[in-house]
Amino acid sequence: MGWWQVNADTLAGSRFVVSPLAETFASLKRLHAGTGAHPGEHAWLADHLPAYRAELARDPVTPLLVRAGLGEEWIADFLTPTPREGETFAQEVARVRAVDPAAARAHLVLSLRGPLPAALDRDDLPGRAADLLTYVWEETVRPDWERRRRVLEADVLARTAQLGQSGWAAVLDALRPGMRWLGENRLQVNLHEYPPREISGARLVFVPVTPQRVGWVAWEEGERYAVVYPCSGVLADGGGPAAAPAALGPLLGTARARVLALLDSPMSTTQLCAVTGRPLGSVGRHLKVLLDAGLVRRGRAGRSVLYTRTAAGEVLVRAPERREADGGEG
Repeated sequence: MGWWQVNADTLAGSRFVVSPLAETFASLKRLHAGTGAHPGEHAWLADHLPAYRAELARDPVTPLLVRAGLGEEWIADFLTPTPREGETFAQEVARVRAVDPAAARAHLVLSLRGPLPAALDRDDLPGRAADLLTYVWEETVRPDWERRRRVLEADVLARTAQLGQSGWAAVLDALRPGMRWLGENRLQVNLHEYPPREISGARLVFVPVTPQRVGWVAWEEGERYAVVYPCSGVLADGGGPAAAPAALGPLLGTARARVLALLDSPMSTTQLCAVTGRPLGSVGRHLKVLLDAGLVRRGRAGRSVLYTRTAAGEVLVRAPERREADGGEG
């Protein structure tokens, strides 16, 4: 298994960071795989996969680069620069474009676990990679970036609330498959048999992305390390819990019904604002009505007040599904 030696000061100083490039690279991985993890991803692929494949078909080199860079166990490092707080996509992708061509070829040899194909023995690989990432950003991520950003920020808030309630071990164990806190300052980051790394004293960041079943680690040796993980499925599935049953709209109002539908798992007022895009006062009023009606309850987790559905709220949300399953009979 691959693990990092992380002292208490490094872990205490770690941060959650939202990265447009990480979101774009995760989307590239989903396009490369051609399969989705939930209905929202299926719809997204239906919208964008044909154009992506047409883009790749424009020349024979870029498809080779993608296949080589997305190795079975190891991603070519130059494709995933370590995220930094506050960077724009343009700033992040510029770091890909600036990679030394010889270093890019060396990274591809590692991801391939074998010799570099002759067609990839060239100096324009960083530029080609940056161009493709820019295409994926502009055509498939940027149009929906504000919603994605709200979802990512909500995930960060949820992890922070969990941290205050349960501590780092619980947060890290739940972050991504194959990752867990081993104790004795050891963080297992994956199940691969790689030598341990001493990262104490470096900058450590955790980076959520909305595509599911993806994740990787990245680093600038001795300076900065990152763990990229799929954000909570309840938040990532744009076609799922964020959409309230249509029958609840006339009963509760569309916005209030959506708030109730989102509370499959505990969320704070700030998280609900981030996911719905509605102002704090509006979400607060909806929560008060739902509380007074006995459809949601609230409780404290560390410094956060979290809301979730009651049994009555669960019945109300699930009733349209059961009616449909029964054939719509009353």
